[in-house]
Amino acid sequence: MHNNKMTTDHWLGLDSAVCVVTGAAGGIGAALAAALVGQHAHVVLLDRDLDKCRELAATLGEHSVGEVSALGCDIADPDSVSQAAAQVQALHGRCDVLVNNASVLRPGALETLSLEQWNQVLAVNLSGYLLCSQAFGRSMLARGQGRIVHIASIAAHYPQPNSGAYSAAKAGVSLLSRQIAVEWGPRGVRSNAVCPGLIRTPLSAAFYADPHIERQRSAMTANQRIGEPQDIAEAVLFLASPRADYINGAELTVDGGLESMPMALIPRPGFEGVRP
Repeated sequence: MHNNKMTTDHWLGLDSAVCVVTGAAGGIGAALAAALVGQHAHVVLLDRDLDKCRELAATLGEHSVGEVSALGCDIADPDSVSQAAAQVQALHGRCDVLVNNASVLRPGALETLSLEQWNQVLAVNLSGYLLCSQAFGRSMLARGQGRIVHIASIAAHYPQPNSGAYSAAKAGVSLLSRQIAVEWGPRGVRSNAVCPGLIRTPLSAAFYADPHIERQRSAMTANQRIGEPQDIAEAVLFLASPRADYINGAELTVDGGLESMPMALIPRPGFEGVRP
């Protein structure tokens, strides 16, 4: 029984891997960090909120086998990203896995959206992913191995109204991931994207304060529930692991079947069937 558990725990092969997670203080970021710690990886948490990042590192470090550390980093700032990469290199001598997760969401209709507001969202949600990929990817390319997982969104597939540049940025992340796969894949670095659907995080908590709204949103998914950060973390773990070695330039949608539901939500008299 003990041997089976050990096999399960180590099946992904992430033991002692040096994993960097951006936006680690947020809901999905924290779940990603905890999941990687659970796989006995060395985890470096990056976030603009260094205090919150340190609190999370201390909590995770209490039960971790690998090292857990926190670094302040604004991924929209090239100097900040370069410094963080240098610190990780000094701490561990390499980066095996980068999870580009940091993101911002700013409300705003395109009709009135200023160029400054547009650029603010793209600076984090797209350019920041490039900066981190470059900074942490250099050591991967030098060693001829590494894995990058980018957190995009189903908003990359469907325009999300009144969200400023968010959908455009996430669509850019999806293609950036494939671009990296094409250019760096032959040199041993894999790049894949995960597109979350409706996920319950601190940023989206207000949407679910009303039980009626939560029921409405849940009914739009095939799984009939709102996703949790852990649902995204599990998908990232696999893509970041050696088990996904032949998956490169792919996009994994984790949305409980939301994208498959449009025809089921359109009224079709005579075809309703019997629902449980």
